[in-house]
Amino acid sequence: MRLKNVLIVVKDIEKSKKFYHDLFGLETVIDNDGNMVLTEGLALQDEKIWRDFLGRDIIPESNSCELYFEERDIEAFILKLEKLYPSVKYVNRLMTHSWGQKVIRFYDPDGNLIEVGTPM
Repeated sequence: MRLKNVLIVVKDIEKSKKFYHDLFGLETVIDNDGNMVLTEGLALQDEKIWRDFLGRDIIPESNSCELYFEERDIEAFILKLEKLYPSVKYVNRLMTHSWGQKVIRFYDPDGNLIEVGTPM
């Protein structure tokens, strides 16, 4: 057995596809009417479909998990983030952990937590 995808719930799948393409270069692999798989194994699902499956509300900014990306030139990434998405909501701006890794955390347009860090 192997982990195939990580799925996040989104309100506007086209807006989310653009966000993940603009910032991380992810491309569409499968587009199936409210269900989309991007490169690197990220799956997007329309909130209405997810809510129907679970019969429960979606809780944005729940901080129960995060998508983690690595970027060598994190300062250039931050400039791109601020240029393309100036209203992004930060959890923490650029910081350096005690072990030397630089990281930034913010939410995507649907409140999914993202961390971008320099490689360890």
